[in-house]
Amino acid sequence: MTVTLGVHASNPSLYYLARLPYLDEELAPLGEAGAFHRYTDGTRTGALLAEGTIDFGGTGSTPPVTAQAAGHDIAYAAVSAPRPDHGPLLVLDAGPVRTVADLAGGTVVLGVGSWQTHLLAKALRAHGLSYGQDVTPVRPAPGEDQAARLRAGEIAGWIAQGAELAAARRSGDFRELVRTGDVITDRSVFFTRREFAADRPEVVAAIAAALARADAWVAAHPAEAARIAAEDLGGSPADWEVALSSLPWRLEPASAAFVAEQQEAADIFHAVGFVDRELTVADAHLPALEAPVAAALAKAV
Repeated sequence: MTVTLGVHASNPSLYYLARLPYLDEELAPLGEAGAFHRYTDGTRTGALLAEGTIDFGGTGSTPPVTAQAAGHDIAYAAVSAPRPDHGPLLVLDAGPVRTVADLAGGTVVLGVGSWQTHLLAKALRAHGLSYGQDVTPVRPAPGEDQAARLRAGEIAGWIAQGAELAAARRSGDFRELVRTGDVITDRSVFFTRREFAADRPEVVAAIAAALARADAWVAAHPAEAARIAAEDLGGSPADWEVALSSLPWRLEPASAAFVAEQQEAADIFHAVGFVDRELTVADAHLPALEAPVAAALAKAV
C-alpha cells in the first residue's frame, strides 16, 4: 500500500520531509511505501483527505476546524510545540495604528483560512471588535509587496511570517501590534481521516516519527534548510535561517489540552460567522492514538 502525504510550503515539517528519505524508512518495516502530493493552498487539506487524494496532511490550527465544519471526518494525529514567534500582526511604526482598537474600519492582509485567521479573530475579540465586520481581512495577491503597502498606508496591518517577516523586522519600519504567542499557541497541526487513524494507528505513528526526524534534521542544519527554502520560495537564505530558527521543531501527540485550544478557536469562528455551525472538536480526537504516537516520537529523537 502507498500512503500519500499532502505537502505545501506553509507546513515546514512536511515541506522538508518531502525532501528527505525518512518517510520510506519509517514505513518500510510496515510493508508500506510513501508518496507526496504537492499543492499550494493548505486550506484545501480537509477536502483532499475526504476525497482520498491524500491520507495525511498538516496545516496550522484553522484548516482542521473548517474541515470539521465542512463535515469531513478527520482525526488529529500530532501537533508541534507552540510557535510564539511565528508571525505577528505588523503595523507601520510611524503610522496611525497604535492599538488593536485602531484597526477598526481598516484592512488587514493575512492568510485567510490559515492559523492567521485564528490569531486575528481572537485578538479582535479581546478588544471588542469583530473579524470580518469591524476589520476587513483580505488574502495577499500574488506578487504584492505587503511591506510597501503598509508604508503607503494602503492597509492597516499585515500578519507576516517566514522570510518576509525577517526582512520586515530587519527594516525597522514596523511594529508588532499583536505577538502570536500572546494570543494563541499557534501549533502546526497534523491530521488524517478518522477511518485511516483508527484502522492503522501504527502507520500514523510511523509518519509522526518521520516528521520528527525531518524536524531534527532542520534544527541541526538550519543553513542548508534556509538555502533550500530561498531557492524554492524566494527571499534570502539569511532571512530564511532567521525564520526557521524561530520555530520549535518538536512534535507532540494531539492531547486533550490541544483539543481545548481548538475548541476555543472553533467557538470564536462560529461567533464571528467564519464557520456556520457549532463544533465539538473532541469528535476529531482519538485518545487511543496518543500512546503509539508518543512512543514513535520518543524513539525518533
